[in-house]
Amino acid sequence: MKLKVIIHEAEEGGFWAEVPAIPGCVTQGETFDELLGNIYEAVEGCLSVDIKDIEITGTDRILEIAV
Repeated sequence: MKLKVIIHEAEEGGFWAEVPAIPGCVTQGETFDELLGNIYEAVEGCLSVDIKDIEITGTDRILEIAV
């Protein structure tokens, strides 16, 4: 999966980024390299869901996929 990320220069220095395909998925970094690392962490955090509150029956399966 490819996601478009919009990178902005922050007024106070550094950068901040948003992922339009995932509402609310934003991050920041003092350097461009730090921002890149934070983008991956932000996307993973925005897409991760705690399944403990979801009812799972004996015939259901849980599958993790890499995108």
